[in-house]
Amino acid sequence: MIILAGIVAGLPGAIAGTAELVRTGEMQSIFAILMLIGGLAAIIFVVYIERAQRRITVNYARRQQGRKMMQAQSTHLPFKINMAGVIPPIFASSILMFPATIAQFFGQTADSNTTFVQQALQTIGANLGPGQPVYVLFYAALIIFFCFFYTALQYNSKDTADQLKRGGAFLPGIRPGAQTAEYIDRVLTRLTFWGAIYIAGVCLLPEIVRMFYPSMPFNFGGTSLLILVVVTMDFMSQMQAHAMSHQYDGMMQKANLRDYGKNGKKKNG
Repeated sequence: MIILAGIVAGLPGAIAGTAELVRTGEMQSIFAILMLIGGLAAIIFVVYIERAQRRITVNYARRQQGRKMMQAQSTHLPFKINMAGVIPPIFASSILMFPATIAQFFGQTADSNTTFVQQALQTIGANLGPGQPVYVLFYAALIIFFCFFYTALQYNSKDTADQLKRGGAFLPGIRPGAQTAEYIDRVLTRLTFWGAIYIAGVCLLPEIVRMFYPSMPFNFGGTSLLILVVVTMDFMSQMQAHAMSHQYDGMMQKANLRDYGKNGKKKNG
């Protein structure tokens, strides 16, 4: 939320600066309109992908639980395309920013004995700057790596398969246990691959535009767009869940059901 607040706080200044450039004639109005349309299209695309799910059907066999006979049920396991969220671009940009900062800091020293070192550090700092081809390649590679790395840390297909097996659930056409874990892992690998391509594309699109248009009036990258959309969607989901919880509590209080036990008799005390 702190990062989101910083991004939102910078939007009015960026919009005002762009409007001033259009007013003074330093930027063509058609280019500003195209940027606006492209930004809206990118937001719609990110929202669509973030809400997309790959659902794996899960069946529960008919079983007896205590004195009750539980009927066969069917549900699903939802998997998002972007399982890693906004963590990969944040980590990737932080890692790339560190060597560039070190190179710029030590490359500006005035020691005559380190001329070659200074030139090497200045070259590294220049190549790892935003909008440079080397920066774009390393940025894409790090995003893809952290997508797979963070998804592997966050989700364990073997534990999910064991929980399904203990609960009497199974996937249609797949044996419980090891085969279920392999199937879930295969689905996660495919989703993570396309999710990594999606995140890399969204984050690199502004960098590619900056390569051909270095004098872009504001620095609003794909990482900021992802944080803005994903965090806002998560916040709205939490608010809806909180509102539903309060509505449920209000209904229970109005119906006066909290004072009654399972046998229909009023509790004492």
